[in-house]
Amino acid sequence: MFGIERSDEEILERLASGKAWEEFCDTLKMAGQIVLRPGSPKTPLDLAEGYRYLTRMLRAGLETFIENSDPHAPELRRVVHETAKMGADNPDNYYQNAPISGRERYVIRGKRGTVHYLGFYTQIGHYGQGGGMPPTGFIEAKDLVLEDDGESFVIHVACERPDGAKNWLPMKPETGTLIVRQTFLDRENEKLAELELEIVGREKRPSPFTPRRLDEGLGQASRLVGGAGMIFANWAEGFMKHKNELPEFDRNMSNAFGGDPNITYYHSYWELGPDEALVVEATPPPCDSWNFQINNHWMESLDYRYAKIHVNAHTARYEPDGSVRIVVAHEDPGHPNWLDTCAHERGTMCFRWIRAEHTPQPKTRVMKIDEVRSLR
Repeated sequence: MFGIERSDEEILERLASGKAWEEFCDTLKMAGQIVLRPGSPKTPLDLAEGYRYLTRMLRAGLETFIENSDPHAPELRRVVHETAKMGADNPDNYYQNAPISGRERYVIRGKRGTVHYLGFYTQIGHYGQGGGMPPTGFIEAKDLVLEDDGESFVIHVACERPDGAKNWLPMKPETGTLIVRQTFLDRENEKLAELELEIVGREKRPSPFTPRRLDEGLGQASRLVGGAGMIFANWAEGFMKHKNELPEFDRNMSNAFGGDPNITYYHSYWELGPDEALVVEATPPPCDSWNFQINNHWMESLDYRYAKIHVNAHTARYEPDGSVRIVVAHEDPGHPNWLDTCAHERGTMCFRWIRAEHTPQPKTRVMKIDEVRSLR
């Protein structure tokens, strides 16, 4: 169980007896109740996506906590991506994670690229440990000191700033995760940053795989499925209380669970009948960017590879007065900012102001699809 410190002998016995594997399977079995809980929708699509969601989190957990769990040989990898989603993953983001330790020092070497936003974060813990994930350090591209070529940079990741370090990403002794967010405005034309992560003072070589790493990795992977699944299921059910509205999400809650402190989030729930559309209207303030997306009930972004399910500051068409109107509907009403529900009757949604000077409240209204056609 989480929080128990076991000796090497106890862990070896857990593997030899099969207990570690049994607990892993039992936790996954209990996680299935997330899909069946009373507040979860039971349509064929929602059920199928719910169980697929659990398999996706399991895949992410095994990759993170068994295959890429060694802070002595960390690699920046994509845990959340097109087919592994959680927590209203941003379709404009390219996420990378790596395991690190506050007892070590690291260096990130990179080339800036042209992607609109680039940020580096250190955090305590992860979803596989339960509880929150408070931040321990943060630096973004606009604050980086670049090398003479105007593109390259070096970031030192350490608890104390090394002498002569131009760029420093702080850690604490409890730090366990490095997160990189790269955010596109124009995904087709912007270029991602090129990044390499090195450990300082020792050869970058994996530690021997041990019974302890396997035992802990199985537990963390299964707790990711059950823990994160339960967290976001609770959030989704809470969002139902303000269905088809967009109230501001609690900033402390967002930061505690890995949200960007520079972003104001509006999380909520949408549900539409066959002939209905949700119209979202706002006047963007001076800000770095903004976007709006729709997700399924499980807080997975809908498949942005094949359908238009989000809009941002670059892709939106604006009204003459500078405002923006977004239409969520099951069919295209001929509006340039139409978002496709992809055959879903309901789901969650998220509006973001990113580094905004002020944060106007987005307005929403449900209309008949025929009425929306006149808004063009």
